[in-house]
Amino acid sequence: MANTFTKLFAHIIFAPKGREGYLIPEIEERVYQYMTGIIREKGQTMIAVNGTQDHVHLLIGYKPSISLSDLVRDLKSATSKFMNENKLLRGHFSWQEGFGGFSVGHSQVNSVARYIQQQKVHHKEKSFRAEYIELLGMSDIQFDEAYLFTDEMYSK
Repeated sequence: MANTFTKLFAHIIFAPKGREGYLIPEIEERVYQYMTGIIREKGQTMIAVNGTQDHVHLLIGYKPSISLSDLVRDLKSATSKFMNENKLLRGHFSWQEGFGGFSVGHSQVNSVARYIQQQKVHHKEKSFRAEYIELLGMSDIQFDEAYLFTDEMYSK
């Protein structure tokens, strides 16, 4: 697009279906590298990716040539297929429906990247649910708790 200049950043969060702890240390680096490749293939920039066994955070620089929803859908689809075809886990893997997407200002990119890199330390003290609700609140995103997560995910 001639004469179109953008610098957009998004913090994206999503989890395996049922928020099961599938992103085990033995496979996470391989999965994150694959995700980075998909983001690049789509013409976008991966700035940071990390998470815990039950969710993943990404910070991307993206161009408006693709909607964020389409990008995340394609990323989740390709990653699920990669994990299943390469038998990285026993059984069938899939991601939960939906995702969290938060806009990030240029001045906040470094602090959000550091936050993402510190996920394992951060979640020794705070649950994913508490973190997610806090991020939704900080971004003034209205949500219905009934659609946030199911209770069975927290009974384990």
